[in-house]
Amino acid sequence: MTRSRFVQPLLFYVFASILAVFALIPFFWMVSTSLKSKGALISIPIEWIPDKISFEGYSKIFTVFPFAKAIFNSLFISVASTGIVLVSALMAAYVFAKIEFKGREAVFALFLATMMVPGQVTMIPVFLVLKEFQLLNSFTGLLLPSVFNPFAIFMLRQFIKTIHNDFLDAAFIDGASQPNIFLRIIVPLSMPIIATLGIVTFMGAWNDYFWPLIVLSDRELMTLPLALSSLNGQYGSEYNTLMAGSLISMLPIIVLYMFAQGFFKAGLQMGGIK
Repeated sequence: MTRSRFVQPLLFYVFASILAVFALIPFFWMVSTSLKSKGALISIPIEWIPDKISFEGYSKIFTVFPFAKAIFNSLFISVASTGIVLVSALMAAYVFAKIEFKGREAVFALFLATMMVPGQVTMIPVFLVLKEFQLLNSFTGLLLPSVFNPFAIFMLRQFIKTIHNDFLDAAFIDGASQPNIFLRIIVPLSMPIIATLGIVTFMGAWNDYFWPLIVLSDRELMTLPLALSSLNGQYGSEYNTLMAGSLISMLPIIVLYMFAQGFFKAGLQMGGIK
């Protein structure tokens, strides 16, 4: 019995380790390819560990495309989109969770129903609206749809509903207004779920390719996924350059998760998707 209790966890960890190794193989290949010279890319058999480390891909990526500008554009769009989503969704979630009004549940159900509509269906109508207001090929047109995010509203509402009404009642007795209650009670107590939603939203905006491809056409406004796509089209055989750009694009997500993983785990455990 004792041996069985020891062997079963050991087999689980061995199996999980094997799966982790297979999952890391593509990442290891990316790192290895980014450190190869152009000639080593076509060598047979494949050199998993380069005989000679070359930073040719990392230096070239900033010459074939305004890559630094693309990084700045993606960073700006991701931060702005995250801020817009958090502010708009947090205010809407507070209304749906704590403020009583006639038809509240019906309106919230309508919000949830929009989650069932694929984003590809609404892209053409949104594109035509932006075209009518002359907002195409601009960051404003790219960010405007971020104002409405039903998933973020749902996620935040489920968390805010767990905040006890006694906090709000005590604030009302002390003469606090709705904005003060929202800023001084709801927002601080919701920080775990706000951080979780912020990470998810930032990652989605950082990796988004299709919507910027539709809205943006100016080379100077292109985001990082569009820049990587252009490398794949024009320099498809130079995989060291493409892999170098892909690795650089991963760094902000990794750094963000490392610093916010505590809030991320707490938010997943306490939020509406637990």
